[in-house]
Amino acid sequence: MSELYIGVMSGTSLDGIDVALCEIDSNHCKLVAADEYPFDGELKSEILEVIAGTTTLKQVGTIDKKLGLAFAHAVNRFIREKELKVEAITAIGLHGQTLWHETQSEFPFSMQLGDASTVVANTGIKVVTDFRNMDVANSGQGAPFAPAFHQEIFSGFEERVAVLNIGGMANITLLGEKLEGWDVGCGNVLLDMWIQKCKNISYDKDGAFARSGEVNQELLNAMLRDEYFTRFPPKSTGREYFNETWFANHLPIFNSIKDEDIQRTLLELTAKTIANDVSNSDSELLIVCGGGAKNGFLMQRITELCEIKVMSSDKFGVSSEFMEAMAFAWLAYKRVHNEEVKLSSVTGASKDSILGGIYG
Repeated sequence: MSELYIGVMSGTSLDGIDVALCEIDSNHCKLVAADEYPFDGELKSEILEVIAGTTTLKQVGTIDKKLGLAFAHAVNRFIREKELKVEAITAIGLHGQTLWHETQSEFPFSMQLGDASTVVANTGIKVVTDFRNMDVANSGQGAPFAPAFHQEIFSGFEERVAVLNIGGMANITLLGEKLEGWDVGCGNVLLDMWIQKCKNISYDKDGAFARSGEVNQELLNAMLRDEYFTRFPPKSTGREYFNETWFANHLPIFNSIKDEDIQRTLLELTAKTIANDVSNSDSELLIVCGGGAKNGFLMQRITELCEIKVMSSDKFGVSSEFMEAMAFAWLAYKRVHNEEVKLSSVTGASKDSILGGIYG
């Protein structure tokens, strides 16, 4: 018997809160309705300030509460606009906003904020959250999680398939007898950072600004030499690594490169690192989802560099825009039914785990 779940996702780019209503049973996850709601600009600035520098417990606690209220507001607005009945929804799968992801240290952890109790209190719906830390506790990376969902919805292809999600970070899934996947590295995060700095806009629509520039090969080569790109999986990363400081450390001739050439070079970095990983697999088809799938120039460069078929997940009836939110609705279903998520081959965990905690 199918059940209704809401998935809520705000990614590394901090560009919006995605809300997806899914009808789920043991064999299917169907998107019923979805929408995106704006991310509060002041809250975004607070989060970026905390990630970039020192902070206090008060700041962390305040952001946790504010995010909980923001997620609850988005869910309630979604329920109202879609004319849904609260009692018909089994649970909300809430990823939360990643503040810090550090799984290579002596005391590994992954921190997502967005107070689940606040969401329960303000929506009246059970919440499943904190999906990553049981995997980390079992010696896994706690990321990426998308491969398990990709395997669920993209099984049955005769071709060898890779699935690419381009959000703030980019992650790849290789579907086969053994499920594989890892974070490739930066997706949109540096592109968004640079155009915000140059043009005071949140993203480079369709890659237009990047298209107006030229690749600076010296800068590109310097960034490609970063050890993350040559590290073997399992591996995961986030804004705590790929950020403005990382970029500045690779930019010794900062004042001599045109703004549009830097934008073009950053786009090439994203496309090249993705293509390198795809080329090292035996994939015949690359299915792309996430915000980066909307960037026509980025998609063009990925297609040119990969030299295999590259198609948006929309072509297969799966929303490229809301796939991550769908994934967390599905993960909530798995937790409510006490089912393990088969991710150890991706994250390097010692075993597959039941993921997430239930609130409410």
